[in-house]
Amino acid sequence: MPKPARPKKSPAFSFVLDELEDSPLAGRVRIRPMFGSHAVYVDEKIVFILRQRNNSPKTVRDNGIWVAMLPEFTDSIRAEFPALRPIELFTARSKTGFTGWLNLPVTDDSFEESALALCRLLIRGDKRLGKISKSTSLRK
Repeated sequence: MPKPARPKKSPAFSFVLDELEDSPLAGRVRIRPMFGSHAVYVDEKIVFILRQRNNSPKTVRDNGIWVAMLPEFTDSIRAEFPALRPIELFTARSKTGFTGWLNLPVTDDSFEESALALCRLLIRGDKRLGKISKSTSLRK
């Protein structure tokens, strides 16, 4: 007998999706399941991963919003959002340092305020946020 299908998990931090869908970006935002989390795209760019996993102490540290960006923008974004930090799961495996992602940890006192501020930057078209993923660029 086949296993019953698992119910689909709703994206974490739905207030982020609400903010984007109630903006001029509405209709251009797509959400896709990714690695037990949800990736947020605007057009062809991946911009965020909404992550809330509780399966091990190692993975819980990286819960929050993962912010995609190119390396040249990390200093200016981190100056505006000091809570952003490297994603521990990635930095342990990275040989080059920056992985293209920073984490806004859910444990930060200003998590929701910072998340909404990042959304507002995205809505205003801030070019520092988002990147075209390798898998997206390979499909073209």
